[in-house]
Amino acid sequence: MRGIHGWFIGVLAVQHLAVLCASRDFDFFYFVQQWPGSYCDTRRGCCYPKTGKPAADFSIHGLWPNYNDGSYPSNCDSQQNPFDPSEITDLTDRMQRSWPSLACPNNDMLKFWSHEWNKHGTCSESVLDQHGYFETALNLKKKVDLLQILAEAGINPDGNFYNLRDIKVAISEATGYTPGIECNVDGSGNSQLYQVYLCVDKSGPDLIKCPVYPRSRCDSTIEFPSFTGHDHDHARAPSTAPSTHTEL
Repeated sequence: MRGIHGWFIGVLAVQHLAVLCASRDFDFFYFVQQWPGSYCDTRRGCCYPKTGKPAADFSIHGLWPNYNDGSYPSNCDSQQNPFDPSEITDLTDRMQRSWPSLACPNNDMLKFWSHEWNKHGTCSESVLDQHGYFETALNLKKKVDLLQILAEAGINPDGNFYNLRDIKVAISEATGYTPGIECNVDGSGNSQLYQVYLCVDKSGPDLIKCPVYPRSRCDSTIEFPSFTGHDHDHARAPSTAPSTHTEL
């Protein structure tokens, strides 16, 4: 009986070690920013957070640990170290501005931040604690002002179509690194600029050349839709219906 008990304890120890290793073995981060106009300008629409309409600016989607082969760890330690809002009270104002949720039903954003920490942040605990994880993403957002970068290249959220290559070149020339671009489709079926991926070294502060890019389907020319806030045709009031967007 003791032998079986010892074997069982050993298995648990190995499993626990595997979880810890999963949080240490990632190779780099994807820093992902999304354009709210493209999130809302679909048949699914969006819901503004309780704090009000987000700024007409790119917002943070996440800071995601990744492997060089394109796979990624997830939910590495969410049971032992779950999201704790008290850890980031000094960052809350910045996060409400730079890291809002547009998912429906409307929420106070804590659910979104909790999801990002539990799924992705826990896999970076070897280098970033909870406060460091969110602060690093906020600092990267400040460092990479995508709206200004694109505006300086004559690329603006005006509903016009732009060459995908020109968008990549503008970001590459400003940051020194080629981005990954993710597109989605608006209510009319047009391919549009949705998310921008930049790669970050595993300690967090520095951009690096991407070892691998996320898969995405973009046309050679894509729309950069406007984001006009509460009067936007596809935005809707807070809803009690299940969310139609999945947080990644």
